[in-house]
Amino acid sequence: MPKLRYTYQTIEFDTMDIHVRTLKDTQQYDEECDLNPTIGISSANWSLFGVLWPSSKILATLMNNYNIKDKRILEVGCGIALSSLVLNHRNANITTTDFNPEVQKFLVENTRINHGKTIPFECANWANDDDTLGKFDLIIASDILYEQFHLEDLSRFLNEHTNNSCEIIIVDPGRGNHAKFSKMMVALGYVHSQSEPLNTSDYLDEPFNGQIIKYFK
Repeated sequence: MPKLRYTYQTIEFDTMDIHVRTLKDTQQYDEECDLNPTIGISSANWSLFGVLWPSSKILATLMNNYNIKDKRILEVGCGIALSSLVLNHRNANITTTDFNPEVQKFLVENTRINHGKTIPFECANWANDDDTLGKFDLIIASDILYEQFHLEDLSRFLNEHTNNSCEIIIVDPGRGNHAKFSKMMVALGYVHSQSEPLNTSDYLDEPFNGQIIKYFK
């Protein structure tokens, strides 16, 4: 069985350095997943959690200076969890979740190489309501609006985990699903706004055509 290949890199945020181990590329695949069909992750999609995407860098940059005082924070679909590593460095009350159980191994390793405290992780399915995550004051995510058939489950999942007063931030690269999703969130009682991220050319190699989408209640 071929071994997974990794890349180590350092992402700079002002005076903060965050070190991450990622998959070398999206061609990597753990064949042990073939032995566990209950995971439900195809070989084509398995590696997507394990690389750094532009949306995740934008979210992490935003979280570098975001107001987190007295907030319990959840990162949804965290993947490499770059934003959570930034927030952990800032001593935030951060919890992470993702559908792919392999995420936890990377989270543990990346927390270790950044000398951070343990970040709670729960493998959760948006379609189910049997997780133990609880309620949050701030929920963050990047590039999670990628399939139309996930949107209803996602809106319900987010709503179930918000406190009476909560902010949700999603960085979306422009996959064409955010308008439909925003209608779902507004129907659930949220106020919606969107804006373009600023100065992305400072840390992204290519122009970013997406939006930072926020929901408040």
